[in-house]
Amino acid sequence: MTQAVTELDEQTARAELERLADIIARADRAYHGEDAPILSDAEYDALRRRNAEIEARFPALTREDSPSLQIGAAPAEGFGKIRHARRMLSLANAFSEQDVADFVAGIRRFLGLGEAAPLHFTVEPKIDGLSLSLRYEDGALVHAATRGDGETGEDVTANARTIRDIPQQIDDAPGILEIRGEVYMSHADFAALNTRQAEIGGKTFANPRNAAAGSLRQLDANITRARPLRFFAYAWGALSQPLADTQSGAIERLAQMGFVTNPLFRRCETLEEMFTTYAEISTQRASLGYDIDGVVYKLDDLALQDRLGLRSTTPRWAIAHKFPAELAWTELLGIDIQVGRTGALSPVARLRPVTVGGVVVSNATLHNEDYIAGRDSRGQPLREGRDIRIGDWVEVYRAGDVIPKIRDIDPKRRPADAQPYSFPEMCPECGSPALREPGDSVRRCTGGLICPAQAVERLKHFVSRAAFDIEGLGAKQVEAFWRDGWIKTPQDIFTLKDRYGPGQPRQVKNREGWGERSAQNLFDAIDDKRRIPLARLIFALGIRHVGETSAGMLAGHYGTWSAFRQAMREAIDPDTPAHADLISIDGVGPVMANSLLTSFQAEADEIDALAAYLDVIPAEMRASDSPVAGKTVVFTGTLERMTRAEAKARAEGLGAKVAGSVSAKTDFLVAGPGAGSKAKKAADLGIEVLDEDAWLALIGAG
Repeated sequence: MTQAVTELDEQTARAELERLADIIARADRAYHGEDAPILSDAEYDALRRRNAEIEARFPALTREDSPSLQIGAAPAEGFGKIRHARRMLSLANAFSEQDVADFVAGIRRFLGLGEAAPLHFTVEPKIDGLSLSLRYEDGALVHAATRGDGETGEDVTANARTIRDIPQQIDDAPGILEIRGEVYMSHADFAALNTRQAEIGGKTFANPRNAAAGSLRQLDANITRARPLRFFAYAWGALSQPLADTQSGAIERLAQMGFVTNPLFRRCETLEEMFTTYAEISTQRASLGYDIDGVVYKLDDLALQDRLGLRSTTPRWAIAHKFPAELAWTELLGIDIQVGRTGALSPVARLRPVTVGGVVVSNATLHNEDYIAGRDSRGQPLREGRDIRIGDWVEVYRAGDVIPKIRDIDPKRRPADAQPYSFPEMCPECGSPALREPGDSVRRCTGGLICPAQAVERLKHFVSRAAFDIEGLGAKQVEAFWRDGWIKTPQDIFTLKDRYGPGQPRQVKNREGWGERSAQNLFDAIDDKRRIPLARLIFALGIRHVGETSAGMLAGHYGTWSAFRQAMREAIDPDTPAHADLISIDGVGPVMANSLLTSFQAEADEIDALAAYLDVIPAEMRASDSPVAGKTVVFTGTLERMTRAEAKARAEGLGAKVAGSVSAKTDFLVAGPGAGSKAKKAADLGIEVLDEDAWLALIGAG
């Protein structure tokens, strides 16, 4: 199994966070954007949980593209876009009763409540479907949108109007009413749909969730009308007036308005009641007639919900208690090695196909060579090491519908001639040495761009949605063009028309599956992306440790491509002001800085050749009317009108950065009774010190 989080050192943790960010991002795109999950729910949840545990142990290693900072996936092309008046968030997950107990205890700490203070929670099934937001104005349905990336969703209004559980008109509704819920398909309707699809030679679906998502996200509403979709309402967004004082009261109000709410919804007064309800719902899971993958707990008091507020992607007042992953035994037929964009060699188990949780599994992740050998990077046995060998019978599980994993082996069924797996020390794609740096759990190909796997993966990254996002040039097209030698480097994309356009001996329009119109559309799409925001260009370069968020951070710091490029030239010398400036950027550590400078030094000619074809848009400086936006704040001493956690959350919500220690970069020190050395240091540095009342007055909350 994977190395325990408690056993990770900083280097190993950094590499693991990179791996998790890549896997989870691909899984999000497949699940939310393509309705074609690549991981089971259980696997997905397990990956996100491991990511969160590593970030909790190594908070300084949190990546800008961390899964903990992302919601869903960007809206798909082909639909209009609707920006949500209030963000549609995801939920944090719990996998045990202890996790739920910790969740409740955390709420008490945040609110400063003792154990005797009453806290009531609602409990309801977590529906495995597609999130949908419905906006009503003066009682009339005006639009419907999918969650998308949480900020912007797809306009599916015409399709939503065909769902019988969604009222078109509501009496006695607030002037503005946004209802959130889940679109799903029953087991019986799913089976009937797949039967009809098979009879007409159409697409069949792997599970009811995919069928519901695919049916709702049809460009032709008549197709959606023919699909038996249902809708459960369970939350709300923007409101012109409150629905009730409690979550349970609001759900009751929704039912009175004509929405279908889940009949298993309960209000509980104790942890024991919550766990009992969880067990009762779990036992009914197979007979409900629709898919659920856990239960959701929400704090019932809406005033307390408001005080708790939100994290970056999840509310503090709700959590999903997931059901355990499902397991199956099968034979390990082989081990394949895949080479990624950064040269990482990733082993994949090739399995005798087996059904796990309703999905046929034929591959599972093996993480790295230490995981296979059952030892850590120092050669010591892992706590759960298994010495996995080809021919073994392995227990496979899918935690959270993510990538399948191997949980255990059966030593009694091991073939007598099974040998320990020998991890390759040469890249299987290009034959270059594959080396492990000290402390790194990953072996990497040293071939760079001469390695076909790395070259192709970097090109795929370059045209990905968060990078250049060139319509008509997706992963399959990149592979085909690269295979035929038409595109080998990013700059080749921008000369494609000159080399393979009209008047040339070989033309894109003559390729299989292409035509004159599609070729011209591609050339137009490429030309459209010659003008690119600085942050997207930095991210598109595919530099290790530089994710989407850190690319935005670098763009915001340097402002223009010329300033950023000049800084990368000068900062190579560690004694220059440019190097000191790079390191001083909040969020840029030695590892990221070294990766940036190494890449720009090794690939300077390629990067400059690419930039010559581009018009790079400078980063925009976002203005804010918050008096503390962009300021660094430190809290010390005892706060009397709010807890420290609540103060931190409020400050961050206003655009401030909350630091744990005083430095020359600190703008304000908020000092309560008992302030000690931090107050003295602030005075020595001439930093403005505020008491709690002055702070609240400054932010307009006095």
